[in-house]
Amino acid sequence: MRIVFAGTPGFAVPSLHAAMGKGDVVAVYTQPDRPAGRGRGLQPSMVKQAALEAGIEVRQPESLRTVEARKALRELQPDVMIVVAYGLILPQSILDIPVHGCWNVHASLLPRWRGAAPVQRAIEAGDADTGVCLMRMQKGLDTGPVYLRKSTPIGPLETGGELTERLSGMGAQLLGDGLGLLRIGLLPGAQAQSEIGATYAHKVEKSEAPLDWMRPADELACKVRAFNPWPIAEAMIDGERVRIHGAIAVPGGDGAAPGSIVGAGREGLDVATGNGLLRIRVLQREGGKAITAADYLNARRTQ
Repeated sequence: MRIVFAGTPGFAVPSLHAAMGKGDVVAVYTQPDRPAGRGRGLQPSMVKQAALEAGIEVRQPESLRTVEARKALRELQPDVMIVVAYGLILPQSILDIPVHGCWNVHASLLPRWRGAAPVQRAIEAGDADTGVCLMRMQKGLDTGPVYLRKSTPIGPLETGGELTERLSGMGAQLLGDGLGLLRIGLLPGAQAQSEIGATYAHKVEKSEAPLDWMRPADELACKVRAFNPWPIAEAMIDGERVRIHGAIAVPGGDGAAPGSIVGAGREGLDVATGNGLLRIRVLQREGGKAITAADYLNARRTQ
């Protein structure tokens, strides 16, 4: 089975390994190297690094909409193309080339949270469950029929980074199951998605990081978890801008002005919100590193 793989971030690496275990990965497509780090030098994607380590040809086109791109893919004669967090739109002319189409591993229970940031938006919305889907791609954004799906509860303290890592492994397992079935001709029929319950997971922007103390504490706690490790929620605390890495919602704060500190101790800083208290447990001062609330209080006392 000739497989072409397209992916870019670390989330896609376990799926690449799963594909390598089920067929011949004849090429890997990934985003062009981008500037990163303090030196802003060009850095290869994690998928590119994994592919090169495995001795697989890597291709990094800026677009797949050209005649040359279609010709290059067609020459690979792929049975199936696997797409996992690739970052480029695949036009219909590309989707039509593989014998069995293009398959996508998506980190949500479709049709909920189609789009770029399904993990963060699920946590931010307070969803109790999420999962992964293996679907056949079509022209619409994450609207294709689903072959396989697997659900999982979201932990009460699970961050965006932790859930992403967990779903990455689940997605690779689901992909391996699907490719294994394809090899023996037993892939289950793809089920069309319903438009009922469909939601869109917009890309997370840095501008979303500031917390609005007028919002309820449970909503803010979800946002803190969702935005860890990026962009990290931030807020003004006692006149100082801090980044908030860990927080939970607790009852209390009736009558206190939103944004005011109503309690401080080893368990955290309790800040009044529009409803309830946000207990900040891990935070980061300007130019510093993430520290516990207790260490933060000690540092403030010694200033």
